Amino acid sequence: MAERTTPATNGSGSPPPARPQPLGAFPLPAGYLLVPGGEDTEEARRDLVAGRLPGRWPEALRAHELALAGDVAGALAHLTGDDPVTRYNRFVMDPEAEDPALLRRDLGEPYGVLADVVAFTVGRAAEPPEPGAADGEIAALALAARAGHAMDQGDPARAVRLLEEAVGKAPEEAAPLAGVLLAAAAGIRKDAEGPGPEVIAMLERALRLLDGTDLRVGRAEAHLTLALTLHESAGDRPDLLSRAVPHYQAALRLVTSDEAPEVWAAAHVNLATAYLTMPMREASDRLRVAIAVRSLRSALKIYTRETHPVEWAGAQLNLANALVYAPSGHQADNLVEAVELYEAVLEARPREQDPLGRARVLANQGNALAHLGMFDHARAKLAEARYLFEEGGDVDAVRTVRDVLDGIARQTALIKARG
Repeated sequence: MAERTTPATNGSGSPPPARPQPLGAFPLPAGYLLVPGGEDTEEARRDLVAGRLPGRWPEALRAHELALAGDVAGALAHLTGDDPVTRYNRFVMDPEAEDPALLRRDLGEPYGVLADVVAFTVGRAAEPPEPGAADGEIAALALAARAGHAMDQGDPARAVRLLEEAVGKAPEEAAPLAGVLLAAAAGIRKDAEGPGPEVIAMLERALRLLDGTDLRVGRAEAHLTLALTLHESAGDRPDLLSRAVPHYQAALRLVTSDEAPEVWAAAHVNLATAYLTMPMREASDRLRVAIAVRSLRSALKIYTRETHPVEWAGAQLNLANALVYAPSGHQADNLVEAVELYEAVLEARPREQDPLGRARVLANQGNALAHLGMFDHARAKLAEARYLFEEGGDVDAVRTVRDVLDGIARQTALIKARG
C-alpha cells in the first residue's frame, strides 16, 4: 500500500498527517496518538509505523516520547496547541479535555472515528463506532474496539472475526499492527476453542510480523501464548513441549518483572512446569530441575497470596514438589523448605473449599516428612489425606497413601529392631 496523505479538512492551515499513522501497535495511551504532519516528524512517523522507537525524537513529538515512557502528565504539558490533531492527542491523554462529538467533527474524515474509539475505550461511550468511511489502520483500530466490545458481551467468535477483518485492513507498512491484532485473535480463539494447529499457525505468523520491532511486551505476550498453546497440545506429542520451551525463554528475554509482571511470572511458572514434565534421561537433564526451581522462586516474587491467590498456590506447590525430588547436596534443607511450603498452602486451603486438593497437598507433605524421618508427623498428615481421598472416592490415591504408610511402618519396625 503506497503512503498517502489526507487533505486538510479543518481549515487550521497546519500540515495534514501522513498515512499510515502508528495506531494500535504500541501500548495505550501512546498507541492511540496521531503524528502531526511535517518534514520534521516524517522520519519518526515511519519508524513508529514499523514498530520501532525513533532514533531521534523531534521536538514536535516530545509528547509521544513521554507517553511511551509512561509520563502522561509530562506528555500533556507538551500538548498545548488548538489544531484538531493536538486536541485529539490531548483527549487521548485526558478524556475529559474535549467533547468527542466536536472533536469528531473537527478531525473530519477519515480521522473523526478515532474520537469515538477513544470515547468508548475510556468509558465515555457505551458502544464502539463502526469504521464508516475510514480505511487502513484507522478502520483496523475501530474494528479492534468492536472486537473488545464483542468480548465484553461474551461473543468470542465474533471478536475473532472482527480482529481478523482488522488484520486485513492494516496497511502493508503497518505489519506490526497486523501482528498485534493477529496475536490477540489467536489468544481469544485458543481460550474459546482450545489449542490447535490453526491457533499455532496464527501465532507463528503474528511473531513473524512483530519480529525486529521494539514492541517488546507485545512480542513477549505472543511468545507466551504460543508457548502455552504448544504446551497444552503436547499430550501425545512430546516434541511440542520441546518447541514450547524456547518461546517461554524468548518471553523472559524480552520483558522484565517491572515492565510486564504478569507475562514474566506466567512465563517463569510454565517454563518450570515444562522442565519438570520432561523425562529425566541423562545426568545433565537434572539441570532442568534446578532451572525450574529458580523460575518458580522468581514467579513467587510476583504471585503473592494476597494479590494472586490461585497462581501463588500453584507455584508454591510446584516449588515444593520440585524441591522434594531435586538432586542436591542439601536434600534435607530442601525437604524442610518443601514441608513449610506445603503448610503455607494448607493454611490457605480449608478442607471445605477443596477437600481433594487439600488431600493431595497433605499426601505430598506427608511423603516429604517421611523422607526426613519425621514419621509421627508424616502419619498424621497421611491419615488425614487418606480420609479425604476415601470421602472423595479417589481409590487410586487411597492406595498410594496406604503404600506410603506401609513403608513408614516397615521403616519404624526396622529402627526398633536395630535399637
